[in-house]
Amino acid sequence: MIVSGFSGAGKGTLMKRLLESHDNYALSISMTTRAPRPGEIHGKHYFFVEKDEFEKTIAEDGLIEYAQYCGNYYGTPKSYVEQCLNEGRDVILEIEIQGALKVKKKFPEAVLVFVTPPSAMELRNRLIGRGTETKEVIDKRLSRAVEEAQGIENYDYIVINDELDRCVEDIHAIVMALHCKTNRSISIIEEISKELNEISKGEEK
Repeated sequence: MIVSGFSGAGKGTLMKRLLESHDNYALSISMTTRAPRPGEIHGKHYFFVEKDEFEKTIAEDGLIEYAQYCGNYYGTPKSYVEQCLNEGRDVILEIEIQGALKVKKKFPEAVLVFVTPPSAMELRNRLIGRGTETKEVIDKRLSRAVEEAQGIENYDYIVINDELDRCVEDIHAIVMALHCKTNRSISIIEEISKELNEISKGEEK
């Protein structure tokens, strides 16, 4: 699952609560060239690297996707995602819209969820309320949100992040419903069909 949203929509808080509430999720850790915010830890919140190291990783095909956002690189390392999938966990990529659409093109089975606050004014208030960025950066993020709003129709689901716990359960419900789709249960269908055939032949005898 790929979760995107406007900067300030509360994606980070939402993902943290989802992982605390349900134990089968793995949140992919992105690599970025931006500086850490107060309290952010390398290897936990992001892999913070220099520009030349990021570009080396691109050259080595070590990223599922990458994009530039507000002057910095962001990307998803392949190795961590593959490890979590092999463990049978539901992997969530929290990435911006450019990267999300690239992943969807490579992996059509990926599910895209867009998180948004209930209004544009609420988005502005949240950005200001964080108190971690200058007015210039906030203005850039709001301008970027105008551009991103044009691509929301490419997403499979939209979740309104108004009440946190309800929003968490909305996302969890989407994942549970996806587990029940027939194209994700081919082996079960084949096994049931095989057993029915065997029972039917037994009854005929």
